[in-house]
Amino acid sequence: MRGAHPERALHDAILRGGVVQAGERIVVACSGGPDSVALAGALAALAPSLDLRLTLAYVNHGTRASAWQDECVVLRIGATFGLPVRAVSLAGEATGEASLRDARYAALVAIARDAGAGAIATAHHAEDQSETVLLALFRGTGPSGLGGMPARRPLAAGVDLIRPLLLQPAEDLRSYCHAEALPYAVDPTNADAELRRNAVRQALTGLRPLFPGLDGAIARAAELAVHEDAATPRASLRRQVREAVEADCGLKDVAFAHVEAAVLALERGGSGRFHMKDGVDLIIEGGRLRVETDE
Repeated sequence: MRGAHPERALHDAILRGGVVQAGERIVVACSGGPDSVALAGALAALAPSLDLRLTLAYVNHGTRASAWQDECVVLRIGATFGLPVRAVSLAGEATGEASLRDARYAALVAIARDAGAGAIATAHHAEDQSETVLLALFRGTGPSGLGGMPARRPLAAGVDLIRPLLLQPAEDLRSYCHAEALPYAVDPTNADAELRRNAVRQALTGLRPLFPGLDGAIARAAELAVHEDAATPRASLRRQVREAVEADCGLKDVAFAHVEAAVLALERGGSGRFHMKDGVDLIIEGGRLRVETDE
């Protein structure tokens, strides 16, 4: 994590994202790993200013003997921040990735209802989003699946699933733990390449040095898929901008950020000149689009 005060980066990300609502009661799903420990620490730091009431929840799937060590880490984090901890064992109740996930969410919903919480927070981050999108693609999904994980969605009646750190790199979460001297555990099953998600994770690890910004690009593609699938007004504006530029000079070398700047201006009813690529500007006047080139 970069900057003179790395511990502030996650706090700022949560505040900017708008996923966490002031005054909420939140169950924080905490496995004891660095991601969920960082989430617990960041939310605990913001709790006074946002009037949050937090409960840590640990779910033991009963799939490995060392899980008790993870639970000890969660208990330590709860004690550090003065937060209540709820622990549940699912030993022998489910097998397989999908079944374990469903059982975990069911347990978290039960904890949330018992605690009077309306949201369950998980520490899914940018790399998790990349893995989710690619796994959906490998299954032959449609546009909805390519949208990946939403930052907030209903999980059960009266309980939302929220992912406040969905745009943050995993490295930032681990660095937060180091900066704040927070203990965490490492799950040995993360190295099991026979699990599909782990196999995708290992492949992405090898690709990232060759494709800087890989996770950001996948996140943008997921966002575009969501807007296109839902036929949102923003999707329509993006199409207008892209079609205007493409008709005049083509879309090659036009950066996503340049298109977004024009789209945001259209959303706000603004006007102006927007650079698309070398020698090409998009002019917005009164909601109308016009392309100007140096040629």
